Amino acid sequence: MRKTIFITGGASGIGRAVAERFGREGWFVGLADIDEAGMRETAALLPAGASSIHKLDVRDREAWDAALSAFAKASDGQIDVVFNNAGIPLGGAVIENTPGEIERCLDINLKGVLFGAQAAYPWLKASAPGSCLLNTASAAGIYGTPGASVYSATKFGVRAITESLDAEWAPDGIKVASLMPGFIDTPLLDHAPHQGSNEDIRGRVTDNKLEISPVSAVADAAWSAVHGTRLHTRVGRTANQLAFATRWIPGRLRKAMRGSPRPMGR
Repeated sequence: MRKTIFITGGASGIGRAVAERFGREGWFVGLADIDEAGMRETAALLPAGASSIHKLDVRDREAWDAALSAFAKASDGQIDVVFNNAGIPLGGAVIENTPGEIERCLDINLKGVLFGAQAAYPWLKASAPGSCLLNTASAAGIYGTPGASVYSATKFGVRAITESLDAEWAPDGIKVASLMPGFIDTPLLDHAPHQGSNEDIRGRVTDNKLEISPVSAVADAAWSAVHGTRLHTRVGRTANQLAFATRWIPGRLRKAMRGSPRPMGR
């Protein structure tokens, strides 16, 4: 029986790249998103008959159960990997972020991951050992990013969820892992960091001479994470430098952050 992966945020960006990567390896791919047109575009990039499409708002706990049940029906009852990838950016000083922006970021980036874990558990337990819950965290989950306190909080939360479930689900034979990318070349970079900004994130990142990694690097990292033993897989120079500095030169890192430009907004 061929392996299967269910991907949230599958309409574009990291989700699309991971779908293509696993599709090339012969996996059956479930695409989940609120963007149906984008999912159809992703499906067209995959081998014929190798995917199914599921409209899903990750903030809706009941919708998770419905989407995974529908995917299992399409995949002959097998779910090997659930990729908790859907997320949104939010930048700017915390005093500039509206209550609505804060709640939406928390709901999608954090509650959506928790709901996904709850819904995925029985399916992953049934296909264990060898099944995997893969979560998209961020370099912002390694050290808090100036100008992105809410986003950083959600990604620290995803890191914590990953570490907690790694221990909690180990007796069931379910692997839990995260990806920690820096800035990745996806459509999210073309969004404004928050409602009060008329600049896009990509321009800020470029102006500050920060690295933007190709999305294919995250797809390869996802493949390695599912098949390897690492708890957290960092992607890109920024993530690796932050991890090094956090461990070995925390005082210098703090000083640098306090005087650094803020690519996600003031």
